[in-house]
Amino acid sequence: MTARYFNQLAIGDHIVHPIRRTVTETDNLLWSAMTHNPQPLHLDAEAAKATEFGQILVNSTFTLSLMVGLSVEGTTHGSLIANLGFDKIVLPKPVFIGDTLRCESTVTALRESNSRPNAGIATWEHRLYNQRDEIVCQGLRTAMLLRERAA
Repeated sequence: MTARYFNQLAIGDHIVHPIRRTVTETDNLLWSAMTHNPQPLHLDAEAAKATEFGQILVNSTFTLSLMVGLSVEGTTHGSLIANLGFDKIVLPKPVFIGDTLRCESTVTALRESNSRPNAGIATWEHRLYNQRDEIVCQGLRTAMLLRERAA
């Protein structure tokens, strides 16, 4: 599935993204290191054991970024001009190393661009689920997309 252009979208369109991803210890370690996040809950197995979770938690900004990345196929791949914003991000359940995550998206808003006649602005609600079908991340993404050129 490829992305659709702005004029091919309708409010309520629902996308089940085909790619799933199992989170590894390396993912979490590298992400935390690249973003200079020294939180022991993400990096120190012994410290994490002493928490209510009893194990390392995956860095929440990795979880958010993975949700966006998994959603690209079917939403913005090939039609994106720019992401404009991320709103109402919630992480209702923790993500642990070894969890397998999948994403679904729904178009929640569409509007014409005021500045670019070849573009429109779309908003999706993205939902990231673990292997137990629990929502682990949810939020809105707004992006400017190209319109399909008339033949």
